[in-house]
Amino acid sequence: MADSTSSDSHSLDIDSFSPSPQEHIIRTRHGSVSVAVYGDQDKPALITYPDLALNYVSCFQGILFCPEAYYLLLHNFCIYHISPPGHELGAAAIDPDYPILSVDDLADQIAEVLNFFGLSSVMCMGVTAGAYILTLFAMKYRHRVLGLILVSPLCKEPSWSEWLYNKVMSNLLYFYGMCGVVKEILLKRYFSKEIRGGIQSTESDIVKACRRLLEERQSLNVWRFLEAINGRPDISEGLRKLHCRSLIFVGDMSPFHSEALHMTAKLDRRFSALVEVFRIVKFPIACYIAIILDLMTVGGTTGSSMWINGNRGAASCLVNTDGVLSYGIWLVQAIQAECQPKKPLEPILHFSRALFTGEYGFEIETHKDENFCGYLEVDE
Repeated sequence: MADSTSSDSHSLDIDSFSPSPQEHIIRTRHGSVSVAVYGDQDKPALITYPDLALNYVSCFQGILFCPEAYYLLLHNFCIYHISPPGHELGAAAIDPDYPILSVDDLADQIAEVLNFFGLSSVMCMGVTAGAYILTLFAMKYRHRVLGLILVSPLCKEPSWSEWLYNKVMSNLLYFYGMCGVVKEILLKRYFSKEIRGGIQSTESDIVKACRRLLEERQSLNVWRFLEAINGRPDISEGLRKLHCRSLIFVGDMSPFHSEALHMTAKLDRRFSALVEVFRIVKFPIACYIAIILDLMTVGGTTGSSMWINGNRGAASCLVNTDGVLSYGIWLVQAIQAECQPKKPLEPILHFSRALFTGEYGFEIETHKDENFCGYLEVDE
């Protein structure tokens, strides 16, 4: 192991690192789409796609406002935040005479965005509805996708209950706009009951902020995206043909938990992995994603493991690593742990480059020595 005082390590001034995005409105065959670009466009590209009724600010604020995660991402990538049509900040209502786009149309829009920026291949990160669109894009344009990071993804057609639930929300959006009932339905989609609060607990700040952002959405634009997602086909059988590296994150209390497990079972196990997150509060999942993405230009190790301590002493997962994927995604296979291990944590990650410390109870030190192993631990 290299000495922690080695001159190969250095500190990151993340407090002063807050770049502004370049906003682009790109005209495609299926209408205009907004893209916010963060970072150096000479670096590898990471594109994002948000969930229903969200844009990059509201959906990926865990990355935007977690300085450690944000630095790690922009250290290695240029981020292209793609918003669904009419979901960008300050968007006007889409002309009601304009045809409703299908999920295939939305996937084709992404290809045109890549063409606009001259991007041949990209990493993709999407949440729920956005994860479905990016997965479909990867299936249609396999040579353009290096890897998928999917949070609470969808892959099946809507069940009868989901279809009916979405139809109720669709009618409310169309006739009454972004009313209180619609906002409550969407908040239940985004957040657990513990975060939303209740009789004995107050609503968290992040839920209040999201509620305010939902009020700014054009209801008919949201309705259009919902109609597309509610009419999505089942793409499960085509997942086995995906050979890009795929990493799925899902919370154990997520309403899409079973869907994520189904998708994981359908993907080729040689190229995919599932990480189940169990009640993690102190350490944002954005930081996990950023750290995984930061693992570039390093050889993998087989049989290592990662233990993530969750809130209130609950163990979240035990992760076996099996190499580094394209552009630094770490291949993990997560299995639920019954209890916290009594032995010291096994080494989990090989790092290169920098000393990285955060405010969430963890510390990572990295070196150019590939034999160095690091530890990731969340304090209670």
